[in-house]
Amino acid sequence: MRNLLIPVDGRSAQRTANAVAEAIAIHRQEPVGVHLLSVQPRLSGHAAMCFSDSTLHALQHEAGTKDLAPAQALLDQAGVPWSASVAVGRSAETIARQARELGCDRIVMGRENRETLASRVLGSVASQVRQILGRTADCQVLGS
Repeated sequence: MRNLLIPVDGRSAQRTANAVAEAIAIHRQEPVGVHLLSVQPRLSGHAAMCFSDSTLHALQHEAGTKDLAPAQALLDQAGVPWSASVAVGRSAETIARQARELGCDRIVMGRENRETLASRVLGSVASQVRQILGRTADCQVLGS
């Protein structure tokens, strides 16, 4: 079975909904495993010092779980089975690593509704993931 990864953007409900809608359409055309991923940022050393490791892990997991809920509800409503995980790290690198670990042949990222200063300077997260995976990767990145 083929696998696809949907990185959930907790800051953009519309982007997540677009990615989930695309994944549902793909699932209806062919059987694919759908995995949702929430990437939570690492806290700076100063901020992290305010929490024990277990508390920090619990807070990041809770935030990721909250980010995943809307996508899970949309997939449930469409009758599409899914799995999910929460990871901590830099978005593009973590998405690429997770896609490799899960053996995903597609990453569905949804469309950017607006261009940000960071995306103009650094490129979109999708373009960063494409660069990390390389041109010969067996994993296609769908999205802006």
